[in-house]
Amino acid sequence: MNPLPLFELTRGRVVESIHYGSLAVVDSHGRLLASYGDPYQVAFLRSSGKPFQALPFVERGGVEHYGLTTRELALTCASHEGSDEHVKVAESIQAKAGLKESDLQCGVHRPGDPEAYQAMIIKGKQPSPNRNNCSGKHSAMLACAKMRGLPLESYLQIEHPIQQEILSGFAEMSEVPIEKVELGIDGCSAPNFAVPLYNAALAFARLCDPGSQSETRAGACRKITMAMTSHPEMISGYKEFDCRLMQTGVGKIVCKRGAEGYQAIGLMPGALGPDSPGVGITFKISDGDLTFRTLNIDPLNRVRPAVSLEILSQLGVLSEVQKNELIEFGPVLPLKNHRGIVTGESRPVFMLERVDSL
Repeated sequence: MNPLPLFELTRGRVVESIHYGSLAVVDSHGRLLASYGDPYQVAFLRSSGKPFQALPFVERGGVEHYGLTTRELALTCASHEGSDEHVKVAESIQAKAGLKESDLQCGVHRPGDPEAYQAMIIKGKQPSPNRNNCSGKHSAMLACAKMRGLPLESYLQIEHPIQQEILSGFAEMSEVPIEKVELGIDGCSAPNFAVPLYNAALAFARLCDPGSQSETRAGACRKITMAMTSHPEMISGYKEFDCRLMQTGVGKIVCKRGAEGYQAIGLMPGALGPDSPGVGITFKISDGDLTFRTLNIDPLNRVRPAVSLEILSQLGVLSEVQKNELIEFGPVLPLKNHRGIVTGESRPVFMLERVDSL
């Protein structure tokens, strides 16, 4: 199967642009509930995989060993925007673990946070590793290596025990044989994994509903989802979709975007009804859905938030009140030119294909 049209933009009465993609909706029992396009398309999770990269650290008692707060744990799963507050939390993790910012091998990029970005330009400063959106993840990897007495300098090598344990845990959660998980190097230089959308959705369903997992893993999954939903402001920018959806979902929704058009959403048990199991949703926008900045230099994706809302709407997850709280993200939005004149609209153009029912 091939990716299908997910989202389009119009100008006047003409469809000017079309974004293609595929998606999968899977419950924690492994049932494919709904799909569109190719639910078995292999794609890199990119930053959507961060909760699983934090999993071995939490399973081994790293949170208790270093006395991390739930806010600090949330940052280890984050694609934060490098705000001053995000940097303070990263620094706190490193101080507790006896690490230095220079230990991080994530590289540097400009912060997504508008205030931090403007301040850096005005002051003529260069970004440091803690401004990197992956600094929390790298801090956890290093803290786990230090706790286990493992080398810090090689913590990103795929042969390193930290990366092997991450890979093994994700393979188990997604039910993909470890040798079948495709590997690549992420933008932050850490190993990243690609699996079919179905399997990644299964992993997110189990992250939210880990009853079938070992007691240790189930406890770690609950700590991670609780941290993410309790402190969504640590997971992304304060105004960004991941944060806003989890705030609106009041503990029932886990949301984690990835680069190049990847999005993952987890629904806690009961989100689809009183007896519903956990559900994972993953989709991939074929052209990558690149981030651009508004006039206020806020980072913005135009496709993934709207597609996410449309999926959740078709599944009946969100109430009308919740939809209104998120209306700035769509799913249907007017398109305006530089003078504010409406020139068309952006809108999802898919219907979920129901495969199995709850």
